[in-house]
Amino acid sequence: HTFHATAEEAKERTEQMLNVYADFCEQVLAIPLVKGRKTEKEKFAGAEATYTIEALMHDCKALQSGTSHNFGNGFAKAFGIEYTNKENKLSPVYETSWGMSTRIIGAIIMVHGDDSGLVLPPRIAPVQTMIIPIQQKKDGVLDKAFEIRDTLKSNFSVKVDDSDKSPGWKFSEQEIQGIPTRIEIGPKDIEQNQVVVVRRDTREKIVVSLDEIETKLGEILETIQKDMYDRAKAFLDSHIDFAETMDEMNEKFNTKRGFIKAKWCGSAECEDEIKAATGGATTRCICKEDQVKDGDTCIFCGKQAKHVVYFGKAY
Repeated sequence: HTFHATAEEAKERTEQMLNVYADFCEQVLAIPLVKGRKTEKEKFAGAEATYTIEALMHDCKALQSGTSHNFGNGFAKAFGIEYTNKENKLSPVYETSWGMSTRIIGAIIMVHGDDSGLVLPPRIAPVQTMIIPIQQKKDGVLDKAFEIRDTLKSNFSVKVDDSDKSPGWKFSEQEIQGIPTRIEIGPKDIEQNQVVVVRRDTREKIVVSLDEIETKLGEILETIQKDMYDRAKAFLDSHIDFAETMDEMNEKFNTKRGFIKAKWCGSAECEDEIKAATGGATTRCICKEDQVKDGDTCIFCGKQAKHVVYFGKAY
């Protein structure tokens, strides 16, 4: 929550924080988004404007992943929240409120996870690589595993799984936990001065010289981060569609298209009717990229459209 002296400052902070959340999701969590202003019906009650970031899950449902509200000075007037301005007079403040909740954890799971468990982006993974010794009871294997850990730990979050479980069991645990990479090291690898780095996201196996392990691991983790975002972005882009009629909208929702863009008149009544007619689709946000022109009509009532909006079925 913040207080501001002017409406302009409050608006700037509201939009700034929306962009902070969007940047965090895209650059750190590898989650692509659509973002924009909520409709009057969907905004926070009493706010002047609510802005949202919306992610798309594997099942093509939308998840509101963060919001930023411009409260104006309505609440300040109601509760007598004032400051002394430059003219030495009391004036109501302008408020903002913004937040991201634990539901973003659900977004990480549902955007990136697979049937084997979590897939965590390297930039947030508590453990970025798990070193798994093969035939660890043979002389030198565990020592080499801990030597690699000590080499890497100044730049990466790294652990050694030296438990008595079988390597296959350890691989499965690493995959369930979503650890971005594992490093396999055994007697033959030691002889050849190499390790095998396995990517969690693609399960690709990469042979890396021990002399280059620090550099190569960093490159692999950055590649994973980029590839995870690119895959999620490709999925999002392929599940954004446009509908001109209600029949077309329903057909596309029935085939799990994800977000459907449509022209809309601005009426809350039409929002309710569209939700009922589609079995739950709501306006997620107003599309800033697509503008309406004279003669464009609402997908439901046929009146002059005011906005193009993203519709989606959401959690």
